[in-house]
Amino acid sequence: MFNFDFYNPTHICFGQGRIAELDRLIPANARVLVLYGGSSAQRTGTLAEVQNALGQREVHLFGGIEANPSYEKLLEAVELVRREKLDFLLAVGGGSVIDGTKFVAAAANYTGEPWEILQSGGRKISQALPIGTVLTLSATGSEMNNGGVVTRLSLQAKLPFRNNLLFPRFSILDPTKSFTLPVRQVANGVVDAFVHVVEQYLTYPVNAPVQDRFAEGLLQTLIEQGPLALSQPQDYEVRANLMWVASMALNGLIGAGVPQDWSTHMIGHELTVLHGLDHAQTLAVLLPSMLQQRRTAKRDKLLQYAERVWSLRDGDEEQRIDEAIAQTRSFFEALGVKTRLSDYNLDQTVITPLLAQLESHGMSKLGEHRDIDLATSRLVLEASL
Repeated sequence: MFNFDFYNPTHICFGQGRIAELDRLIPANARVLVLYGGSSAQRTGTLAEVQNALGQREVHLFGGIEANPSYEKLLEAVELVRREKLDFLLAVGGGSVIDGTKFVAAAANYTGEPWEILQSGGRKISQALPIGTVLTLSATGSEMNNGGVVTRLSLQAKLPFRNNLLFPRFSILDPTKSFTLPVRQVANGVVDAFVHVVEQYLTYPVNAPVQDRFAEGLLQTLIEQGPLALSQPQDYEVRANLMWVASMALNGLIGAGVPQDWSTHMIGHELTVLHGLDHAQTLAVLLPSMLQQRRTAKRDKLLQYAERVWSLRDGDEEQRIDEAIAQTRSFFEALGVKTRLSDYNLDQTVITPLLAQLESHGMSKLGEHRDIDLATSRLVLEASL
């Protein structure tokens, strides 16, 4: 393993009925902004439950954060925080709402142009408001990490950022809050968590058996629990397992001390910005093609993945690699998440503009070896048609 530090101060409150604990988790004199997405938080009663738990605190509401949170919308929240002198942010929703809340926390007292936060990947953040989260969708792991992704619509730019000041102070994980999610969102969450693990695991060996076995267990859990979450939407145990595995997938632990890839995510961001695909849809499209294209560089770990995750031991090595990639694609398809650009009515004409976007955003040296150039990205996209 490489040398590494692991830091994660987020306090997790896991289980049914934990929203009531907001009263002890947030300072009594806090001036709170509750941020949420669409109408589901109101329709399901979660927002009212949160407001009731906050008691007599001064509380303001900010809704309408998009599935891919936009810089433009979030600046409205920043202005509200500044105008009302709010000092604690509470995200109620999934990863998009939490990502957006992290940006607001960093931008609220930032003295420069807030866009610099995203341009720097979060390195320019020197202070941030405290945040907490009430999770309603298992997918991104944002409830237990220090990063996020925000889109600036006017520039068609979707950029990641992270900073240790952005870890949530606490996150409430009540699996029952995910019972009413649409099938599409549940399936997307499984794919997102799966690819999060893959991007940290499927690189090259560095003698990290703890991280490897942990990652493999997470992948097997997703393979087992993902379909059950679709077929048994009211099963508390299934949703609890899914919520926990998604948090573990991107809280920093399995990635500590090991090389990481993230090329599938970076190319996927451009697909979302230019063509409106769900984040998980882009991952399902790109990952199988990326693994095929990178099978030589990833050979040792692909064989390990084939054996330990998919129990593939028969046939020669090339056959096992092919079958592991095929099994990955089939898993996504079985969840109802399509894996070809053509499934989303996209053809080869989209490739050149996507490459131009990657170049303009400095994404021309991707992957664990930093050797996925634009020519390689083109091959991946062509294979994804």
